[in-house]
Amino acid sequence: MKNIARLIVAISVFLASASFISCEDAIITAEKLPAAARAFIEEYFPETAVSYVKKDKELTKTTYEVVLQDGTEMEFNGKGQWDNVDCKNRAVPAALIPTAITEYVNTNFPGQVIVKIDKELHGYEIELSSDLDLKFDKDGKLIKVDD
Repeated sequence: MKNIARLIVAISVFLASASFISCEDAIITAEKLPAAARAFIEEYFPETAVSYVKKDKELTKTTYEVVLQDGTEMEFNGKGQWDNVDCKNRAVPAALIPTAITEYVNTNFPGQVIVKIDKELHGYEIELSSDLDLKFDKDGKLIKVDD
């Protein structure tokens, strides 16, 4: 039994070490982003230059964090598909927000704008300009409100 426990500990240590060894964070140029991420930035933020791009390579996945000169932050997966967009105090481009979510916010929070959107496994999480966080399912139905 002790040998099995030692083996499990040894494997765990090895895997933890391997994940640290294979992890790599690097600052890259915008030109090295996947084509889909470059196209996304050009389409939705054409007048704002990229400040920097950080590539985060882990054992099983690669992600990209992009920061624009106006402070907007966005993350992309390894294929260049957006995961979240944080425009700080400015409105997220309307085309990124599902219609049902836009309608819900306009009806229930008039005068508020969506400043952050995060795609999640089962829907979306948004942040309003009032710092209120709302979670929606994939169909745009409200699930939860966090203040």
